[in-house]
Amino acid sequence: MQRVTNCILTKGNEVLLLKKPSRGWWVAPGGKMELRESILESVTREYKEETGITLDNPQLKGVFTVVIEDKGKVIKEWMMFTFWANDFTGTLLNQSPEGDLAWIPKNEIEELPMAPGDYPIFNHILHRERLIFGSITYNEKLELLSYRLDAEGIKLQQYEI
Repeated sequence: MQRVTNCILTKGNEVLLLKKPSRGWWVAPGGKMELRESILESVTREYKEETGITLDNPQLKGVFTVVIEDKGKVIKEWMMFTFWANDFTGTLLNQSPEGDLAWIPKNEIEELPMAPGDYPIFNHILHRERLIFGSITYNEKLELLSYRLDAEGIKLQQYEI
């Protein structure tokens, strides 16, 4: 099972996002964990590689199982560990090797093209304090089939087609 880390970095009322060229979707910068790497080491390394920025004291805010399935059969599954931070050092890259970087106002995030399961994740992490857990299922076209979000034992949202 693949493991990935990412971070939602805020500065005032803005969030630093990365626009991936393959689908044109905006994401929180991050990537795949390396062998023997902790999730904290991974998010710090990946964030710096993709943005030029070093995160200071990132806080784990979400743990998610992400599944791609076809007619009920699991094709791919990974774990995603999402952090939040508002302190950083370094200089933002002019161009990320992974796509375009931009500081986006928080209130505009819902209007951006994103993976459908990312909207409730961003909404929770940007507006609530609790650690969130979830399971998100897509089909092979990356259309959202279902998601379930819980925060420290409290069922938050559930969606299923």
